[in-house]
Amino acid sequence: MSKGVLLVNLGSPDSTDPKDVKKYLDEFLMDERVIDVPYWARTLLVRGIILNTRPEKSAEAYERIWWEEGSPLIVLSERLQEKVDSLTSVPIALAMRYGKPSIKSGLEELQAKGVDEVLIFPLYPQFAMATTETILVLAEELRKEHFPQMQFTSVPAFYNHADYIRVLGTSISEALKGVEFDHLLFSYHGVPKRHIRKSDITKSHCKIDGSCCQTASAAHQFCYRHQCYETTKLVAEYLGLEKGKFSVSFQSRLGFDPWLQPYTDRTIERKGLEGVKNLAIVCPAFVSDCLETLEEIAMEGKEIFEEAGGEKFTVVPCLNDREDWVKVLARWIDEWAHQNVAV
Repeated sequence: MSKGVLLVNLGSPDSTDPKDVKKYLDEFLMDERVIDVPYWARTLLVRGIILNTRPEKSAEAYERIWWEEGSPLIVLSERLQEKVDSLTSVPIALAMRYGKPSIKSGLEELQAKGVDEVLIFPLYPQFAMATTETILVLAEELRKEHFPQMQFTSVPAFYNHADYIRVLGTSISEALKGVEFDHLLFSYHGVPKRHIRKSDITKSHCKIDGSCCQTASAAHQFCYRHQCYETTKLVAEYLGLEKGKFSVSFQSRLGFDPWLQPYTDRTIERKGLEGVKNLAIVCPAFVSDCLETLEEIAMEGKEIFEEAGGEKFTVVPCLNDREDWVKVLARWIDEWAHQNVAV
């Protein structure tokens, strides 16, 4: 067997043109694991309402953060792939769940190099239906249809892996060196509460009542909320943060369904109104800076905080293509490649 790795991130529109943004949003929001309602209802919501109102506004947001080389998420992911590829003994391909390069094209690239055993590596520290699960489901569908000779292994959520916590903690420490912050906010991408319950393999543990995430359960293997809080706890311990000096919130909600709370935008505003002058924020659900970190947090969040009376708003960059992060990924991959076991 010849081994190779497919790194998979979320994706991005091809450009900031509203037509490209609309095409991307259609693929993204019509995913049944992103908006998990019956197809007719999803079609009515997405193609009847959202795609007739949101692309122009989203295109303006992308315009604010777009780089000369293209989408920050794509550019940063490409840099990561190139660096990891230079350090590993097996081929490394890159794909996006939505948009280009597609998962199919990534698998074709590996196939052309003679690879028939693939490590699918979702670039998400925490498991969620709308991220890790949708990648693995689509990859398996493609395997059955186009790559029946391939074998897949996938990387489980690495939210509590000591290497990841160390690199994330170090990145925060470096970004906040010399910064006198009053509070550190850990902002994770939000998901509807029903996603948490749907992912509960015990069908009874997840109640989202503040205690279930602290009570040991097999459900935690696929519980996004638990994994977000656990990431925060482990990083806080690594950094020696005092209780009350940090907290968790959830950003990027969509629609009117109940999503995980507290909401990031309201938390940022509340901190300013409560007299917090220096707020720092990190987004550990993302390994690459993107629209949600560069525009929603670094721009909109800053505006919200300053309007509420805050003064200094410090955003910790994502791990992106940091050398220590690259080395960790390369080591995990080589361990898989040489020991014939999953990371």
